[in-house]
Amino acid sequence: MGTDYSEVIETIDPERHVVIAGPTASGKSALALALAQAQGGTIVNADALQIWSCWRVLTARPDDADLAAAPHALYGHVDPGQSYSVGDWLGEVAALKGRLIVAGGTGLYLTALTSGLAHIPPVPPEIRDTGDAILAAGGLDDMIAGLDDASREKIDLQNPARVQRAWEVLQATGRSIVDWQSDTPPPLIAPEDATCLVLNSDRDWLAKRILVRFAQMWHDGAVEEVRAMMPLWDERAQWARAIGAPEIAAYLREDIDARTAKGRAIVATRQYAKSQRIWFRSRMKSWRKLQVGPAG
Repeated sequence: MGTDYSEVIETIDPERHVVIAGPTASGKSALALALAQAQGGTIVNADALQIWSCWRVLTARPDDADLAAAPHALYGHVDPGQSYSVGDWLGEVAALKGRLIVAGGTGLYLTALTSGLAHIPPVPPEIRDTGDAILAAGGLDDMIAGLDDASREKIDLQNPARVQRAWEVLQATGRSIVDWQSDTPPPLIAPEDATCLVLNSDRDWLAKRILVRFAQMWHDGAVEEVRAMMPLWDERAQWARAIGAPEIAAYLREDIDARTAKGRAIVATRQYAKSQRIWFRSRMKSWRKLQVGPAG
C-alpha cells in the first residue's frame, strides 16, 4: 500500500471510531488525514512525544496545512515542565465529541484506550525524585530487586521507565502495580466497537524512511528547536526524552559532531520502532493488519 488509501478507506465503517497504531515513520498520520477528509472525524494524537509544545519538527507533528485540512486534537498542547501521564491523556480523549480517528505509536496510550487503565494514585514528587536519582546513579538492578515478585514477572525489566514506574507505585501505595492493574475499568473505546488497525512494514523500507525523515527534520529546524530548550535542559524531564533530542543536545554542547549526532539519533529511532513493533505484536494480536510499503 502506498499513499493511495482509497481501497482501505472503503472498507472502514464511517460510523465507528478508528484507532491506528504503527511504528514511527510508517505513515499513520497520512492515513488518518486521508480518512478524516474522506469520512469526517477528529484526528486524535496518540504519540506521547507529540503532546509537547516545544517539539513540532522533531516529533513530526502535523504541519499547518494538515491542521487546516481536518480537525486535530491533543497535539502540542502540553508545555515543558508540566507533568503529563497516560491517565491525563485518556481523560482528555474522553472529553472529545463525535467520531474519533486516534493515531499514534505510543503503545501504552493505545492499550489504555482500548483495554482500560487502572486508576493508580499519583506518586508523590519526592518518591519520583528518589527513583530518578537511583536510575541516574546506575541503580536499575537495585530497583528491580526492590520490586514485588508479581511485578518482576509481568513488566519489561529491560525498560528502565517501566521498572521505575512499578517501583514508585509500590513505594507510594504499598501495593503492587500488577494488583492495581487487575482492577482496570472498561476501556474508553473497546476494540469490538471500533476499527482498530496496525500498520506493518518491511524493516528495510522503514529504516530508509527513518533515515530520510530525520535528515529532513535536521534541515527543517529540529536543531533550532533543541537549541531553544537548552537553557531548560534536564535529561530526566519527560519532554527531553523525545527521540533525537538528547543526541542533538549533545551536539549543541559540542560533546559530539553533527554526523555522530545524526547517526545516534537514527539508531535510537530504529530501536524505538523495534520496541513499538514488539508491543503491537504482543498486545494487538486481534487488530486488523495493514501492509505499508513493499512487502518484506
